[in-house]
Amino acid sequence: MDFLEKISFNAEGLVPVIVQDIKTNEVLMMAWMNKEAVRKTITSGKAYFWSRSRKKLWLKGESSGHYQLVQEIWIDCDEDTLLIKVNQIKAACHEGYKSCFFRKINKRGKLELVGKKIFEPSKVYE
Repeated sequence: MDFLEKISFNAEGLVPVIVQDIKTNEVLMMAWMNKEAVRKTITSGKAYFWSRSRKKLWLKGESSGHYQLVQEIWIDCDEDTLLIKVNQIKAACHEGYKSCFFRKINKRGKLELVGKKIFEPSKVYE
């Protein structure tokens, strides 16, 4: 895993990661990875992240079954951000939407719902 040494992790040992649907190019989410998450993602083919709030590694989909099957991993020119292209099982957002970016700020500065809810979180998460 030579490229692990190329990644510029921040002072907390994390790198930001953008996750994108490989079929539609839709941006699904942004999360953080530490070295262990990058390693596990590469070896398992499923996306792992570092939870800053829970201070632990987590497999995306471990609670919901909505896994992210990794197809490609890209690194930016500064080597401080990753782009992961995935086949998303059902949804990426814990609020029930395919993408975490299900709202936009319109020209009047108001939040506008543009995504369609595809599952009910209360029925998936305890």
